[in-house]
This record gives sequence, C-alpha cells and structure tokens, in this order.
Amino acid sequence: MITVHHLNNSRSQRILWLLEELGVAYEIKKYQRDPKTMLAPPELKAVHPLGKSPVITDGDTTVAESGAIVDYLVERYGNGRLAPPAGTPEKLKYTHFLHFAEGSAMPPLLMKLVFDRIENGPMPFFAKPIARSIARKVKSSFINPNIQNQLDYLESELANREWFAGSDFSAADIQMSFPLEAAASRAGLKAQYPRLTSFLQRIHARPAYARALERGGKYDFAS
Repeated sequence: MITVHHLNNSRSQRILWLLEELGVAYEIKKYQRDPKTMLAPPELKAVHPLGKSPVITDGDTTVAESGAIVDYLVERYGNGRLAPPAGTPEKLKYTHFLHFAEGSAMPPLLMKLVFDRIENGPMPFFAKPIARSIARKVKSSFINPNIQNQLDYLESELANREWFAGSDFSAADIQMSFPLEAAASRAGLKAQYPRLTSFLQRIHARPAYARALERGGKYDFAS
C-alpha cells in the first residue's frame, strides 16, 4: 500500500490528485505545519532525512521530491496513462514541464513569499525602513520581473492547446498546478492571463481533483 506523507497546504496535494487520477489505492498520513514558522514538523525526518513533503512510501521504497514521485507513480502504476509515448514531441514537452514546475517556476515564487514576509513582518523599528527598502528593491528589480516573464511564457505555451504537453491531460499538468495556483494566490496571475486562468478552472473541475481535496483536507490554493 502506498502511503502519502501529506503536509497541509503543500506540494503533496498534487500527489494525492495524481493517485486519484490513476485510481491507485493509497493511505494518507497527515502532518501540520508549525503555525509560527510554517515549516514541516520534525516527525517527517523519520520518513526521509530532509524532513519535507511530499514523500511517499511504497512497501520498502521511499521516494521524495515531487517530480521523482510523479515519475515513479506514472511509470509503475500508469500503464501508459498520463504520459505521452516515448520519442514524441509531446513527451519532450511533458519532460520539460515536469521539471520546469520546480526548477524554474517555483524559485521566484518562494523568493517572493520570503521577501513579502521581510517587508511586512514584525521587526525592531529601527530596522524596518532598511529591511523594507531592500525587500522592495529585490522584488521590483528581480523577483517580480522573473515571475511576469514566466507567466507570459506559460500563457503563450497554451495558445494552441489546452494542456502543457499537448492535446491530452497528463501528469505534467498535475505538476504545473502548484506553481500556477501559488501564482494566482500571491503573484499576480489574474484575468490578464486568460489561458492560465482557464487552465486552473479546468483542473479544479476534474472529479479526481475534488476527490483529492476531500481526502487531503484544507488546501488554500484551490480557491
């Protein structure tokens, strides 16, 4: 039996969704973030040394990292589903977006989260003007332009197709869901990106997505 070590409001929601799409039986062990630091609890280190989610166990096998987990599950349980055939242009797109989601899309979104907290968080009064000035400068000169460039790119990629790897829904779309949901929540993915907005509406309407939410619990990015 597959066990998903599931952290609230995290990338592990994608793994629940993937398993629902595949129709594979699984169980969930839930963990809660520290309400002050928003970090994963130390109990996760008993599952994997990095102490982060997502991580799955499947018998004696432990797999961490979203992309590696998606690869493992699709290869072992997909039976040809949710991934294009090898050697096709669609498979190349699939591989690209499977890695783009974490390798390119997430870093500036995480940086924005950190610098938003620096700008708006509590600190000694004498440090506030300096910290806020630095945070605003980093966001305006580096983080926000990078996010906008990536959203422009992703919007253009969906100009002639509904899904990131081609005409068919795939695990690459599941992988891309988290950065796009995060961007819609806190980084300016609004109506000016109609194709990406439509993509989010389509994935949120999928029955397997709804089932994963029911099992995983509260997930702020689904709204």
